[in-house]
Amino acid sequence: MTIPPRLLILETSGRRGQVALAESAALRGIRWLDEARRNARDLAPAAAELLAEQQWQPRDVTAVVVSLGPGSYTGLRVGVMSAKTFAYATGCAVVGVETFAAVARQAPTEVQNIDVLADAQKTNVYVQSFARAGDRWQAACALAIRPFAEWLAQRAADAWVSGPGLLRWRAQLPAAVPVVDDALWEPRAESLLYLGLERLAADSSDNALSLEPLYLRPSSAEEQWRSRSASC
Repeated sequence: MTIPPRLLILETSGRRGQVALAESAALRGIRWLDEARRNARDLAPAAAELLAEQQWQPRDVTAVVVSLGPGSYTGLRVGVMSAKTFAYATGCAVVGVETFAAVARQAPTEVQNIDVLADAQKTNVYVQSFARAGDRWQAACALAIRPFAEWLAQRAADAWVSGPGLLRWRAQLPAAVPVVDDALWEPRAESLLYLGLERLAADSSDNALSLEPLYLRPSSAEEQWRSRSASC
């Protein structure tokens, strides 16, 4: 008898972190981390509570699925490091999922093309385009940082828009630009689960020692340090 995979899911790219457990495609429990507190403080206790509720031991977990970003620098570091530590300690697999791929998957069925945005500070956005291919989504271009105005001027006319970047930029979009419901802008544990299971089914996982978040630029603290160093 085949034992269904048991998964720990960590999503810490956005304003509120999520910790979830799943058995195969069924979510068994979820905890939302307090937006006003650091994810590092709540993540481990939340995972322990969920495991206890299911009467699972840490070594019962088949794989830990973690959101890779783009997103909050601090949140992503906490999530990825926690996933790597858990995988190293228990021997389970670790599967990184690109955050924008999870957001794209949440689009309504009538959407065929979508641009996913996240705030990249100043006047820039992280952006990546996706196209529906049957019941799956495929990246139509590489993740990039672009000026918001440049992206808006060059976006495909039939592309919908989603992503956590709309929390800042929604008001700057013309009325004619189609936008998915705001409940779908942030990645959900269900979407990470789906994409994680896809990778496991393809016998694909990541190296727990080398896995890193998706960073396209240094953090604001690193930029400030470089600026100070250059002026010395």
